[in-house]
Amino acid sequence: MGIPEKIKAIQDEMAKTQINKATEHHIGLLKAKIAKLKREQEFTAKKESASKKDGFSVRRTGDATVVFIGLPSVGKSTLLNKLTGSHSSIGAFQFTTLTVVPGVMKHRGAVIQLLDLPGIIKGASSGKGLGKRVLSVARSADLVLLILDVFNPYHEKVLITELDNIGIRLNQKPPNIVIEKSSSGGISIAKQVKMTKISEKLVKQILNVYGIVSAGVVIREDISSEQLVDFLIGNRTYTQSLAVLNKIDLVNRSFLNKFSKKVKTEYVSVSAESETNIELLKEKIYEKLNFIRIYMRPKGGAIDYKEPLIITNSSKIGDVCNKLHRKMKKEFRYALVWGKSVKYDGQRVGIDHILQDEDVLTIIKRKGI
Repeated sequence: MGIPEKIKAIQDEMAKTQINKATEHHIGLLKAKIAKLKREQEFTAKKESASKKDGFSVRRTGDATVVFIGLPSVGKSTLLNKLTGSHSSIGAFQFTTLTVVPGVMKHRGAVIQLLDLPGIIKGASSGKGLGKRVLSVARSADLVLLILDVFNPYHEKVLITELDNIGIRLNQKPPNIVIEKSSSGGISIAKQVKMTKISEKLVKQILNVYGIVSAGVVIREDISSEQLVDFLIGNRTYTQSLAVLNKIDLVNRSFLNKFSKKVKTEYVSVSAESETNIELLKEKIYEKLNFIRIYMRPKGGAIDYKEPLIITNSSKIGDVCNKLHRKMKKEFRYALVWGKSVKYDGQRVGIDHILQDEDVLTIIKRKGI
């Protein structure tokens, strides 16, 4: 029996099983087995198609990358043009965009790469249309925009499902688990929280499915069986998302209020055609990317307020060094900081100092460099 047949057999068993408190353990174990088989299937498919070019390889530029994911004809291309000034092909028919169309949005000193992807359809994650190739681009994105037509807000669920099916988890964090394999002794579980979503017995059985028979497991949050499987598979991507409800110029306020309640993700209502709320969307994108601005000050020179260095919140001075030059970290001696992150202006700090928005930074290199 091949992998597809094994998957079908388990799916049939799941379909026949009533979902209730008594069967949730069994269902959780079946889901873990399916996930493992699908992972094996993906690995085989990747080996077979390794030599093929998919045309969707995009070089990252700027301070962050944002991708547009949506069904055909929701207005992605028009929205890209309004946000960036680009001129991607626009047409009142499906599949206008057949390749990745990049653009650059500049906002509050940040340079943000926007990628308009071809429209996807239901079943994209299984290979329908340009499905998998389109969705895979989202793996390297810092933010996913779910572009929705105001008349079809329920498509949000389709988009989230398709992304989830290829291992992209929106607005989630990796499960807080530690697993250290051992050569003997079985599986020991140390819980730091009360477990309500999964039993210790199911944890051990799922680990056995993935070939782990001896290990020390530390669980630091109340995880589900799906989260444990995600951790074991290890190829999941955790990305922020923002829904964009487009074409609001075609409906009245009462219609918008009614249908916007169906959108589960945080969203912004816009009209790309009439440029309604475009500036608001720019600001929301900036906020979602969690940026802060750092103003660089050369030793003995003036502060550069015109072009701030854009980094993510909670970044350390070492992260700034890496962004400025690959050798900067090795040459670092100390830094001087003015702003919210220090007790007094011009404070001398080390490479692990955490910066805050609008700090002023001077990096001092080691002597002789």
